[in-house]
Amino acid sequence: MAEQEARREAATAQVLIDEFVAEAKRRGMPTVPLKARTLDGHLVKTDKRGWYLRQNHSIAIDEDGGYHYLVVPGGWKERFTGVKLKGTQPTLVIGRGGRDGETGYLREFLAWVLEGKVDQQN
Repeated sequence: MAEQEARREAATAQVLIDEFVAEAKRRGMPTVPLKARTLDGHLVKTDKRGWYLRQNHSIAIDEDGGYHYLVVPGGWKERFTGVKLKGTQPTLVIGRGGRDGETGYLREFLAWVLEGKVDQQN
């Protein structure tokens, strides 16, 4: 039952993400090359472009509407070759169970990006 609810939530979240991507493109908002952080703290390039949702650049939406957590496993090789991101099932609440100031509703995070309140520079 929990898995079924998670799929329903993801479907609702994907609608919001698709609307966001369409609006960002309509406004001509540029995408940036997305970077991820390895578990040992190194910044690595990825194969995606998009928009960061959080100031710490730990979550992003790619230009095709994929939802990505940008903390990845990796080592020496990934520092040079980068990583290929695989989309993650989106949720309606970002950072569920996290500290205050790091959690919120997906709709709010998407609005902040459209309002230019999230730094997109790496």
